[in-house]
Formats: sequence, structure tokens, C-alpha cells
Amino acid sequence: MELSKVLYTARATAEGGRDGRTATDDGKLDLTLAPPKELGGSGNGTNPEQLMAAGFASCFHNALKTVARRAKVSVDGSNVTAEIGIGPLTGGIPGYGLTAALAIHLPGQTQEEAEQLVATADRVCPFSNATRGNITVTHTVTV
Repeated sequence: MELSKVLYTARATAEGGRDGRTATDDGKLDLTLAPPKELGGSGNGTNPEQLMAAGFASCFHNALKTVARRAKVSVDGSNVTAEIGIGPLTGGIPGYGLTAALAIHLPGQTQEEAEQLVATADRVCPFSNATRGNITVTHTVTV
């Protein structure tokens, strides 16, 4: 997938990998990183999966709001929770992979309307477009 034009570029530098620090060049984000206890770490910092969960949830919710605005539908009170899982790949492939589960709450909609909004937002969201076909992403929609 190619872009017709880059509108914004975020830049962050990491030092020390999962057990170090990451910061953006503008200083707005500066975090200590530490693997979670479940992966044998101290848990005394954030980790890449938490950062991805926050980014995916925010991005998808914005796509949902954009789609709703275009359809002249209110999504007041809505929210998106993202869970990013990490684990070893199957089939003897070395390395690790990710999963993503999005829980979308859309009060005030019928289930069918909510699912249609989510399906459209999934085509608009840059995180959805980047992960499609690369990792398993599930959507759970509640009204």
C-alpha cells in the first residue's frame, strides 16, 4: 500500500530495546521501557505492546468518529479498548508475533448499525490498514 502524500511523520528513538528508554524527537513522549513480568521482566516501565494498544485504540476511535460524522451519526459515549498480545510463532518459525483484539462500545446504536460503522472504520483506520493480513485482529462490538 502506497501513500499519495505523507501528511505527518512521528519520530522516536529507542535505547536499550525492551529494557531501556524511548522518546520522541519533540520531547512530548519520554518513557522508561521494561518487559512485563509475564515475559520475565520487572514490569517497572511501559512496553511496546502497551504503546501499540494505546495507539491502535486511539487511531481506531478517531476513524470511528470520522466515519460517524460523515454518516451524520452520533457516537457520543463510545470508546475503543485495544489488547495487544505477544507470543511465539507457530510451526517451528523462530521469533514472536502479535495479536490484536479491539473492543468497541457504541451506545445508542443498534447492533447492526454499530457493526456497519466498525466495518467502515476498519477500512479507514491507518493501524487497521497496516495490520490487515499481517496479524490476527478481532473486533467485538457492543451497544
